[in-house]
Amino acid sequence: MKDLILSKETSERTVLVGLVTPRQGEAKTAEYLDELAFLADTAGAETVARFTQKLDYPNPRTYVGKGKLEEIRQYVEDNEIGMVIFDDDLTTKQVSNLERELQVKILDRTSLILDIFAKRAQTANAKTQVELAQYQYLLPRLTRMWTHLERQRGGIGMRGPGETQIETDRRIILDKIARLKEELRAIDKQKSIQRKNRGKLTRVALVGYTNVGKSTLMNVLSKSEVFAENKLFATLDTTVRKVTIENLPLLLTDTVGFIRKLPTHLVESFKSTLDEVRDADILVHVVDISHPNFEEQIEVVNSTLRDVCGGMDKPLILVFNKIDAFSYKPKDADDLTPETRENISLERLQQSWMSKMEGDCVFISARKGLNIDELKQKIYTRALEIHRSRFPYNDLLYEKYDTDTDVQE
Repeated sequence: MKDLILSKETSERTVLVGLVTPRQGEAKTAEYLDELAFLADTAGAETVARFTQKLDYPNPRTYVGKGKLEEIRQYVEDNEIGMVIFDDDLTTKQVSNLERELQVKILDRTSLILDIFAKRAQTANAKTQVELAQYQYLLPRLTRMWTHLERQRGGIGMRGPGETQIETDRRIILDKIARLKEELRAIDKQKSIQRKNRGKLTRVALVGYTNVGKSTLMNVLSKSEVFAENKLFATLDTTVRKVTIENLPLLLTDTVGFIRKLPTHLVESFKSTLDEVRDADILVHVVDISHPNFEEQIEVVNSTLRDVCGGMDKPLILVFNKIDAFSYKPKDADDLTPETRENISLERLQQSWMSKMEGDCVFISARKGLNIDELKQKIYTRALEIHRSRFPYNDLLYEKYDTDTDVQE
């Protein structure tokens, strides 16, 4: 099976399209398009323009209205645009109509995320999970996708479980999905054995929204060289490292990041990777406090964790990262407009709902190494409580715990 990829990395010029609806205002749409632009950049595309339209709901035929579609078509023709990306999932009918009208490649948010996953997957486990997600996405879109495959087009959105000829039998796809699920079950069994072989060491999992600095923090805590990049989904595979804080050994795990509008079948496909989260004793939720809507990102992660773990009963430390990148704009004394998140200082945020978390909240900069010792102390305290319950005979460790010395690695 060959991936439909370009022979070399190229940048595709693209425009983004989103809707302003009664449930999603202009500010929210702009934020989602910012994230979509970041996804496009991660995939290797160059975003040159954005289009938005106010509608009560997406046009069932072309997503946007007739006038807006004509505006997009004219821009595409005049500026040599090769791809248009829509911020929501498109139906087969919408994609077919849009391709006929615009005469360029049409992607939606899910297909773009799948393309990035296909590009980032390195291990057999990740590749199998991505391939399963691609086929599950492809199954209800057979007519559209086989047309793509017949054209043998490459580039963003075209990586992936493509064949060299048209497949017209739906059963073939279902057989592939069944085979991939069986492969993942075998991988799950192997991973489960590996986790059991790690013994009773306390397990700490780094979780969070994509691109919040989990891998950078992993490198700082474990003194390793896990791949870290200012791109979305830089890490798809879980990485486990043994870390010793003071005289307490523990296992630290870096996991795949979450994102808004993450397709359900994609979460299902990556449940084997997220087993590390389910089996963790302590969750370290890393948050990018420099992001203007970090609170919504926290809720996205919490919602996904509830789906994955079946609850949130694990000890959790909330780590606000990137304090070095935090910025705000104080309001002028004569400014009577309502205060927004951009007007609030870091000190005021720390005194808000975060102050009620007591010992389960810390503000750091993994890149600059700020307050890392404080984070280590919090992990150490939590991990030692679990270690005590598993190894009650370790009196020497308790004595170390009862002293007020600084935690060092």
